[in-house]
Amino acid sequence: MNHLTALHPSAPPRRDFLKTSVALTAASALPGFAIAQTKPLRIGYITALSGPRAPFGVADQWHLAKVRELLKNGLEVGGKRVPVEILLRDNQSDPNRSVQVASELVLREKVDLMLVEDGDASTPAGQLCDVHGIPMISTMSPWQAFLFARNGKVSKGFPFSFHFFWGADDVVKTFTALWDSVKTAKSVGTLYIDNPPGAAFADPLMGMPPALRKAGYRESTGGFFKVATDDFSNPIATFKKANADIVSGFMYESHFATFWKQAQQQGFKPEVCTVAAAFLFPSALKSLGAAGNGMSTEVWWTPSFPYRSSLTGQSAADFAAEWEKGTGNQWTQPLGYAHALWEVGLHALKTAGDPFDRKAVRDAIQATSIDTIVGKVDFKNSPIKSVAKTALAGGQWRRTAAGAKHPYELVVVNNTLAPAIPLGGKLELLSQIQ
Repeated sequence: MNHLTALHPSAPPRRDFLKTSVALTAASALPGFAIAQTKPLRIGYITALSGPRAPFGVADQWHLAKVRELLKNGLEVGGKRVPVEILLRDNQSDPNRSVQVASELVLREKVDLMLVEDGDASTPAGQLCDVHGIPMISTMSPWQAFLFARNGKVSKGFPFSFHFFWGADDVVKTFTALWDSVKTAKSVGTLYIDNPPGAAFADPLMGMPPALRKAGYRESTGGFFKVATDDFSNPIATFKKANADIVSGFMYESHFATFWKQAQQQGFKPEVCTVAAAFLFPSALKSLGAAGNGMSTEVWWTPSFPYRSSLTGQSAADFAAEWEKGTGNQWTQPLGYAHALWEVGLHALKTAGDPFDRKAVRDAIQATSIDTIVGKVDFKNSPIKSVAKTALAGGQWRRTAAGAKHPYELVVVNNTLAPAIPLGGKLELLSQIQ
């Protein structure tokens, strides 16, 4: 019973219905107000807000607030606005938790689109989405980890799951291009986390080992290590014996901080440290202190990238500046990809015709070729089914002058694979700058 009926028990229900109908009709005639339907589009979002991979998700809460503001009046599709509900899930950097949250979003929440920022979560989420016919887009992991962890084929891809990022092969090409610019003994010591991205980097056919040999570098591998490992004495001894003057592979910042401290204690002092994932974030340099000066890394995205958001029109520099002003923290590489993931996902929903038609959304993703804040994301013309490769450069962290805004800045020092990215300097040996 509504308040009108309570005051006037004899008022016929039809009168209330007519009043409500008239009110809705009038409201829908207002500029910018169109009711597409009351059912919201449900978008699942899986990321790592805690655990070892939390630095990859550090910008998510801030960025999702921006996305929710952008979608507060719904997503415009065909001249109408469709309400959107975002279901955020933290996988806690845990493979088992990834399975749990993916299952929850697919089976219980029945999301219409799945967006996955955490690389490890793309495997269980992708499996479920393919089985249940839910379109999924993931990023922030080498495309080989996405494709081959589920025995996918380059020529076939997957039914409903898609991924955009660079490949492990691109990293090695960038790394060797970096190293070719300085004089070394071409002896590389490598370490790999025992997880899908680590396996992609260590892959004997398409990963780092064959690429190093092809480029004329000798690999001394410390093999795989578990996420909980805190003793790197054996691989350090291996590297010292091999006179490795370059350290590479795939590890997270917490692992490298431990490895580097133990390396210094054991008298191991390489000339170059170029490790995938380890130096992506300002927090990694903070944990290393003065020892962080000169560490080199793959560069996914920086404020110097010459691209703009298809959602807001902001340049990479403007977007990074907004983050720094709003949080007080230095920009971080995943910020660009977190935004691009929504650029691609919302573009697919808007171009699908019916955003609730999962096959139509899947087809829209396949047909996507869009300029984003990280550069071109092109599924339509990609030779790798279900995958769109993105730009990658090489960079080196440099200590800034006293009084600078940040203690370290990431300088792009190689753009072999991404000539559109402007250079900021050249690679320097650790012995020259520390």
